[in-house]
Amino acid sequence: MRIATSLAEPGGPAALDELTAQLQRAADDGFAAAWISNIFGLEALTALAVAGSRVPGVEVGTAVIPAYPRHPAVLAQQALTAELALGPGRLNLGVGLSHKIVIEDMYGYSFDRPARYMREYLEILRPALAGEPVAFDGGQLHAHIQLSVPRPAGVTGRMPVLLAAMAPQMLRLAGTLADGTVLWMTGPATVRDYVVPAITAAAEQAGRPAPRVVCVLPVCVTGDVPGARARADQVFSIYGQLPSYRAMLDKEGAAGPGDVVIAGTEDAVAEQVSALAEAGVTDFVALEYARGPEQQRTRDLLKALIA
Repeated sequence: MRIATSLAEPGGPAALDELTAQLQRAADDGFAAAWISNIFGLEALTALAVAGSRVPGVEVGTAVIPAYPRHPAVLAQQALTAELALGPGRLNLGVGLSHKIVIEDMYGYSFDRPARYMREYLEILRPALAGEPVAFDGGQLHAHIQLSVPRPAGVTGRMPVLLAAMAPQMLRLAGTLADGTVLWMTGPATVRDYVVPAITAAAEQAGRPAPRVVCVLPVCVTGDVPGARARADQVFSIYGQLPSYRAMLDKEGAAGPGDVVIAGTEDAVAEQVSALAEAGVTDFVALEYARGPEQQRTRDLLKALIA
């Protein structure tokens, strides 16, 4: 299992410089990759293209970009342009549906039949990323286009596309039309007993390689586990309310986000990370939410696990 880190979204006019410093630290500390969310601050692909062009080597990824506001050919064009700035083999493109409250209430798009929308989205996105001509007419999306974005020298294969998938239909799509899934607020038992079997079966039936399972979870090395879990319940409270994440917490038997965070002493956290590997996680992304001296303890433990 590869160990990666989650980049905190900086603010202010020096945000890109701060992001670059985070990415440099991740590279120096040996993380396999650094992932960034795409919510309402920095646009993820643009930010990664800028910061990643300054910090060579380490992989980067989006966890995740909402599909609805961008036509899949436009997203492919942007991702390929970012790849040109980053260099070959560094960009992992994570996409997802987002949530009805965002897509309908904020952006004004219809959130009707989201799984069908995502299937059509991937049918366009994948060939567009490969520079192939796309001629597709679906129920919700259409594309008749071929991109001409140049690829970096030495690039081989297609850019990895990972789908934020939790519902059964989405997991089938992640196994058949994407390279795997990106999870958030999903505990180890749910990964082991629900996510991995479903996505693996879908990939096998489609004759595709074993899918990647990228699992993002908050991490805190601490001597005050109840306090860390209570703080997580407060910081991540919205994810206990959004339907898709609430369903994953319910599968885990978790009352709230604090019940699925990875928290405890160095040995306890190491054991919990190991459990994720045993559950079938291929890429663990640590969202370090510790404060004060616990921040360095958490980073030191993650470096030790990488070593």
